[in-house]
Amino acid sequence: MSEENQLGTKIQQIRENREMSVEKLAEESQCSKEVIESIESGDLIPSLTPLIKIARVLGVRLGTFLDDAPQTGPVMVKSGKSEQVIHFSGKEDHPDTSALDFYSLASGKADRHMEPFMIDVRLPVSKDYKLSSHEGEEFIYVMAGKIEILYGQERYLLSEGDSIYYDSIVPHDLHAYGEDAKILAVVYTPF
Repeated sequence: MSEENQLGTKIQQIRENREMSVEKLAEESQCSKEVIESIESGDLIPSLTPLIKIARVLGVRLGTFLDDAPQTGPVMVKSGKSEQVIHFSGKEDHPDTSALDFYSLASGKADRHMEPFMIDVRLPVSKDYKLSSHEGEEFIYVMAGKIEILYGQERYLLSEGDSIYYDSIVPHDLHAYGEDAKILAVVYTPF
């Protein structure tokens, strides 16, 4: 398993603790059995949407895949330098290439309802954007570079200092525009 993709082990542990088969998780999350197996083995860098669906089926928060030792007090991250990182492909056509590096800003915080991340967003390999959706809401603040967001039939171009808040049930895609970018993202998915 890749050092960059340790969340597969966590997903497998949670699934097995719930005595759920790969087939059942695949069926309920609307992911293929092969995708679930590839995520669990660490061979596939998943995009955010299937992870949210998997978390929902397993009855855990998205952040559970990052957590090691939950704590009830505040969690502090100095200078945005989180040790907890997940590398997401964000694109189904290039699942072995990380386009989004999510640095958790709340890893370990028990019973949280939001998932705050600092995200390094690299220029996409392909311009064939596939919109995806999931339950919840997202807040995006651009810290550096430019971000293009395709949201339903609309297109938004955000520069440093711009922000957007949207319902993530609407099909959307977020990607760097013209150069690599860095964003602060807060994702809420109902439990």
